[in-house]
Amino acid sequence: MLQAMYMPPQFKGDRAQAAALIEEHPFASLISVDDAGLPYVSHLPLHQETRGDQLVLLGHVAKPNPHWRYLQLRPQAVATFLGPHAYLSPKVYPDLARVPTWNYLAVHCTVEATLIEEPLAKDRLLKKLIGDHEPRYAEQWRGLGEEFAHKMLAGIVGFELRVTDLQCKIKVNQHRPESHAAMKAVYAAGNENEQALASWMDRLGMTSPAGECKGI
Repeated sequence: MLQAMYMPPQFKGDRAQAAALIEEHPFASLISVDDAGLPYVSHLPLHQETRGDQLVLLGHVAKPNPHWRYLQLRPQAVATFLGPHAYLSPKVYPDLARVPTWNYLAVHCTVEATLIEEPLAKDRLLKKLIGDHEPRYAEQWRGLGEEFAHKMLAGIVGFELRVTDLQCKIKVNQHRPESHAAMKAVYAAGNENEQALASWMDRLGMTSPAGECKGI
């Protein structure tokens, strides 16, 4: 399965930026091929961890969801993550011969899946997801009792996704430095997504006095 996306060189991000995006936006689209040869998509949070040089993603689906069977039969899949994204008006340019665009940050991972079905291994996986999103819930999970926990664990199938290829796209108008000051002002005063893009402009060095794009 191919995970390529259109990637002009000025928008190519690196692995560290990809890891930051996954950490900040862990809700993924996991894409496999179903028995009819069509894409099958599940939307779910994934936990990322690094083992040496290997990036691994961990997650689970409900047992009635056939996605785990597709992963078992065809382990190669794609996981995508979408970061902040927003419209950009041409009014940020100093001249009128411009058109609107949409800025966004995204990561595509080609993965090889291995199922996790052993109860203790699934419990460890769940505790990692709990640690990502609500660490204080771990005590409540432990207090629910072994019988209840076993019933809940029996209702899911976990999986480990070993990342074999990765693309990170950071499209924030880096190639149009004449727009950066006005774009930063518009985004900084906007909604949550727009403010996040303004923050990424700072992280990339786009708002430095020299107008340089760092980290690309």
